[in-house]
Amino acid sequence: MRLADLSSPDVAEHAASGAILAVPLGATEQHGPHLPLSTDTDIATALCDRLAAERPDVLVAPAVPYGSSGEHAGFAGTLSIGQAATELLLVELGRSASETFRRLLFVSAHGGNAASVTRAVATLRAESRDVSVFEPRWQGDPHAGRPETALQLSLRPDKVQMDKAVPGDDRPLSQLLPALRKGGVKAVTDTGILGDPTGATADEGRDLLDDLTAQLRAHVRDWTSVGTP
Repeated sequence: MRLADLSSPDVAEHAASGAILAVPLGATEQHGPHLPLSTDTDIATALCDRLAAERPDVLVAPAVPYGSSGEHAGFAGTLSIGQAATELLLVELGRSASETFRRLLFVSAHGGNAASVTRAVATLRAESRDVSVFEPRWQGDPHAGRPETALQLSLRPDKVQMDKAVPGDDRPLSQLLPALRKGGVKAVTDTGILGDPTGATADEGRDLLDDLTAQLRAHVRDWTSVGTP
C-alpha cells in the first residue's frame, strides 16, 4: 500500500483507522562495480513493502534516497547530504507526518544514516511523537559484499553485474574502522567493496530478506504493543 498512490481523503481514512506510516531511508552511493547506487534504498523499500503486504495498517511513504554518505566520497555517483541535513530532513518529515499519522516508522538500510536517524528520532520522541526506527543488520560483509549482493540478486537481478563482482577488503570491520574514519572507504579499497560478493546467490538473498522481514515484523509488533513511548 503506497501512500503516494492514494488520494488525500483516502489517506485520511487510513490514518483515522490507526495506520502506521513506514518511511524507507536509503542512500545514493557506490556499491562497488557490480551493484547499483540505489542498493540501500531498494532494500529499505522492499522491507517496507513486505511489511505492508503482511499488515493492512501500514502505508509506505516514498523512499528518501539521500543520506549521510560522506564516507563514500571519491566514488563517482555518490550523492551525500551529510549528517546535519539528514537529521533535519527526518525531523521535519516526522513533524509533518505526525499531522496525519499517530505512528511513524523509519526503516533505514544505510549504516551511515545511523547517527542522524538516532538524533532525529530522539528529538521527535521528546516532542511526544510516536516514532520508531528499524535498521536491518546481518552477519558478514558490511558493504557491497555477499549479503547486499545476494539481496539485490533477489530484488533486482537485472541491475546486478556479477561479471564485475570482485573480492574487496575482507578484514573485520573492527580492524578497518580507524582507516575508514580517517579517510573513508577509498582509504581501504579501490573497488568500494568491503567483503567478497563473488559467491552470492539469489536464493541466499531471498532467505536473508525473509529473515530481515521477520525481524522488522517483530520490531513493529513489540513497538505497537507498548503504545506511545
